[in-house]
Amino acid sequence: MAYPCPPLDASAFRRLPSSADLAALLAAAAGAYGVADPSCIAAAPGTQILIETLPRLRPPGRVAILGPTYAEHAAAWRRAGHAAVTVGSLEEAGDADVVVVVNPNNPDGRILPGEVLLASADRLAARGGLLVVDEAFADLEPVEGLGPHLRPGLVVLPSFGKTYGLAGIRLGFALASPDRVGRIGEALGPWAVSGPALAIGRAALADVAWRRAAAEARGADAARLDRMILRAGGTPVGGTCLFRTAVFPDAPALYRRLGEAGIYVRRFTDAPTRLRFGLPADRTEWCRLSRILK
Repeated sequence: MAYPCPPLDASAFRRLPSSADLAALLAAAAGAYGVADPSCIAAAPGTQILIETLPRLRPPGRVAILGPTYAEHAAAWRRAGHAAVTVGSLEEAGDADVVVVVNPNNPDGRILPGEVLLASADRLAARGGLLVVDEAFADLEPVEGLGPHLRPGLVVLPSFGKTYGLAGIRLGFALASPDRVGRIGEALGPWAVSGPALAIGRAALADVAWRRAAAEARGADAARLDRMILRAGGTPVGGTCLFRTAVFPDAPALYRRLGEAGIYVRRFTDAPTRLRFGLPADRTEWCRLSRILK
């Protein structure tokens, strides 16, 4: 499932990355994400550091996070002194200074149309606000990312690690207007991305054929997992091609059995019949999951 890392020159480990190395990575990222100008891309050591950095670049205000979704966005904004609340729709965000949307969403796979998000970004920008769109699960889905439509009130966060199966590389990107990218870069400081990550990222982002094949393969894997869930008495209720969320009448007991077998799935305290499954990595893991589900 992971991108096959190319062989690296030993110098990538011995020297600090050059501006040419970074420029090559940003050019590859611009091509992969449909961004017209590489100056609209900030590279970082993983998306998590960007989730932590963005709240520190604004004065404390009201932040509306479209939920339910994963907790890191709310936690980061609160740590920076903002009042973060979860809302059920963009309309409920009201006069929030910042709106955060995960699109497609984790854990239910909800997708908001691009034109709806862009209209929201324009409304927020008109009053100095900001829309943050986390596209961590978008790259392998049949949806258009917002990289080609950047504007002053919008920040887009794709996920290199999830798309290419290389979370350990610690590489992430923020797509935004050049002035905002500049502020993000100043906050991260020089040499934010390691030389090996620059080289691997450049190769992976430029490999269009691999990404196309990965989207097809992960889609087939998701369909296979849905069939296994149905045979086990569960009902798929959402997800993306990288994870599936399902309802089981015996979810707590199944969660325990899976854990005892060394299989971690996500459970939800507010929806105890739901479990979220990641895709098994290989034949052995598929067989182990199938055995427990049966």
